[in-house]
Amino acid sequence: MSDLDRVLSEARSTLDRFRLDERVALVVGGNKGLGQAMAMGLAAAGADVCVVGRGPEGLRETAEAITSLGRRGHSIAADVTDEAEVERMVAEVKERYGRIDVLVNSQGTVHLEPTTEYDTEAWQRVIDVNLKSLFLCCKHVARIMLEQGRGKIINISSVRGFQGRAMDPAYAPSKGAVNQLTHSLAIEWGAKGINVNAIAPVFTRTAMAAPALDDPTTRDWVLSRIPMKRTGELDDLFGPVVFLASDASNFVNGHVLLVDGGWTAA
Repeated sequence: MSDLDRVLSEARSTLDRFRLDERVALVVGGNKGLGQAMAMGLAAAGADVCVVGRGPEGLRETAEAITSLGRRGHSIAADVTDEAEVERMVAEVKERYGRIDVLVNSQGTVHLEPTTEYDTEAWQRVIDVNLKSLFLCCKHVARIMLEQGRGKIINISSVRGFQGRAMDPAYAPSKGAVNQLTHSLAIEWGAKGINVNAIAPVFTRTAMAAPALDDPTTRDWVLSRIPMKRTGELDDLFGPVVFLASDASNFVNGHVLLVDGGWTAA
């Protein structure tokens, strides 16, 4: 078979490579915001999806929405900053579905305050939610993926992982650490069948971002920084998360995919 014949044969399955049929995805922080949107995108591409949140808010509704897309939806309430809770969560998913093919770490929180006045407990909380919990989820889910010989891990970073800002000694540093953890895990697990990548969105209209975007001064400043002259929408994450979860990205490893309308390029 010539090179052209081989490539032509493989090209016929290009769109099929984005399908997630018979895959199981675990979306931490999937009960609201970015995580909820990505859970919907993964389910629409064919995956069964379990969503996890700290409390019951949005969990049942999200699982029901996944089921309405014809997939098996499930929800678990867990505090993923607690390692015992993470172990319980992972065991429950494995027992229910038999495997975990995709992990999306979308949990996150932010606290802004002048650094000299910054509450130390608030700082620790941001680090625990944005970084510690992500490490714990990767650690315990990867044990299952290593047994399977394959898996896709997608960490949610931010443009703040590349840029600092005033009054932010916790969120931006935590996202920079997410980028570096992504790189480190990609190096460690890449040869063992696990792809580890990240998505870094810009301001996207969610409940967490709404207070800032509803302020006219802040909104105008944000739009002035984005070459596409709009903020992110939740559906802007469908394509990136499905791509990184699917076979279409099998040779993409250790990458932080900016979904920012050109923010970091400007």
